[in-house]
Amino acid sequence: MPTQTLDREVVIIGSGPAGLTAAIYSARANLKPLLIDAPPDAEKQTTPGGQLMITTDVENYPGFAEGIQGPELMVEFRKQAERFGTEFLEEWITEADLSQRPFRLETSNYTINAETLIIATGASAKWLGIPGEAKVPNGYGGHGVSACATCDGPLPGFRNKELVVVGGGDTAMEEATFLTRYAARVYVVHRRDKLRASKIMQEKAFKNPKIEFIWNTGLEEILGEAEHGVTGVRLKDLQTTVERVLPCTGVFIAIGHKPNTDLFKGQIEMDEVGYIKTSHRSTATNIQGVFACGDVQDSTYRQAVTAAGTGCMAALDAERYLDHLPVVTLEGDEVTIEGEHLTPDHQVIIEPDGTMVPNHTTVLASTKK
Repeated sequence: MPTQTLDREVVIIGSGPAGLTAAIYSARANLKPLLIDAPPDAEKQTTPGGQLMITTDVENYPGFAEGIQGPELMVEFRKQAERFGTEFLEEWITEADLSQRPFRLETSNYTINAETLIIATGASAKWLGIPGEAKVPNGYGGHGVSACATCDGPLPGFRNKELVVVGGGDTAMEEATFLTRYAARVYVVHRRDKLRASKIMQEKAFKNPKIEFIWNTGLEEILGEAEHGVTGVRLKDLQTTVERVLPCTGVFIAIGHKPNTDLFKGQIEMDEVGYIKTSHRSTATNIQGVFACGDVQDSTYRQAVTAAGTGCMAALDAERYLDHLPVVTLEGDEVTIEGEHLTPDHQVIIEPDGTMVPNHTTVLASTKK
């Protein structure tokens, strides 16, 4: 079956808070964006709507005084994007060619040519793959199991309770320390006898009287009940192989995140983990016309509200780029869609062929004398 070709000015990949916010802004600018998202797949842990689709109560997103369910929030995002004319396409992207504009994306049914591309593919929490970890109803994910203490730690179900954090890096120490604001006690379970976290993060955790470390121990299973959620964990001493059950109300998996950037490896500049590098003043990448927003380029904050904010930025950057206005690149230059470079002092325009043209009438007047 031949593929259908779609030509679009703005193509967005990803339908989390970043991608949908980018869609809302670019649709309101009459750019008729096409948003592509992966179909639901339990094995690959993909869900249209991003990580908020596996979150229950969201209490820290502005505008919802009583909180809102994660999936409900993403439905509202999508409705707003649809209202302004965003086109949606659920397809697996099998190939991406960013070597020239228009950028080419291939799926099993479509060839998509994009004048600008906004990458909002997010990052996926790394999971242990143990019994009880999966999303409800196959496990207790969203009902006592979480990968985000900042998102879920303040919820009533975790307050003044005994919680477990799994991991030994900076993420685990940060999560454990944060949870002590609410929990009665936090157990950090780690497979080794020392941490991988930075010294300052280790010291902070060691000094916290609410944190207890369980060394050389693996988490084998998360236990619970359908009605009450998590009730405990089954631990295994990796030196003696002895197993025991530790009662707890919540389990926070803090073994890191993996940005969803495999599709673009070798084409776009990333850090050593795989997060896309963007300009400090825009969402521009090292490829002109390609912008990145949300958790795919943010390894620090990873919040819905910050993702939405960068989604707004990416849409405005793409709009500016399509309007032939300069956008700040990863290198700090300002470049237009034609490849014109604006010098840092904004005095001179360097055209694609290297010709230098004054940028201000005052400079033009002085050069004519």
